[in-house]
Amino acid sequence: MDINLLNKLERNAKLTTKELAVFLNQNEQYVADTITDMEREGVICGYHTLINWEKTNKECVSALIEVKVTPVRGQGFDKIAERIYRFDEVQAVYLMSGGYDLTVIIEGKTMKDIAIFVTSKLAPLESVLSTATHFVLKKYKDHGEILHDGKHEDERMIVSP
Repeated sequence: MDINLLNKLERNAKLTTKELAVFLNQNEQYVADTITDMEREGVICGYHTLINWEKTNKECVSALIEVKVTPVRGQGFDKIAERIYRFDEVQAVYLMSGGYDLTVIIEGKTMKDIAIFVTSKLAPLESVLSTATHFVLKKYKDHGEILHDGKHEDERMIVSP
C-alpha cells in the first residue's frame, strides 16, 4: 500500500487524501495518517511543481557538473556533498559510479552565472580535484513528464524547381 501511495503522490501531489483513498481502495483517515507518518519519517521530503520554463519569459540555464573529489577521512563523500548542496544554486547532488564522484545539477540566469559558480565556489573547495560542466540545451522529459510533445513544424525552407 505504501509504495502504491508513494507512486500516486510522486506522479501527482495535488491528489487529495479522499482521491488517494479511492484509488488505493483504502480508508481516507488511514491514507492521511500514512502520509503524515511518511512525512515525519523523511520518506516524503517535499512536494514540488514541475515547470517548463521554456514556456515562460524567465531566463534560466541548467547545467550538470561532474565533480571529482577526494573523500574526507572517516566521512567519505558525505561531508563534501553536504558542503556542495548547501549552495543556493544547487538543485541536486548525486554520488555516482564511474569516472566522476559527484554529479551536481545547478540553475542560473545565464551561462556566465554558472561559470562563476563553478570557478568561484565549487572548484576552489579543498576536496574538489576537477569539474566538467555540461549545459542543458533543451529538456524533453523531466521527472517522468514529457515537456516537448514532439509536434513541431518542419522549419526547413521549401525549395521548388
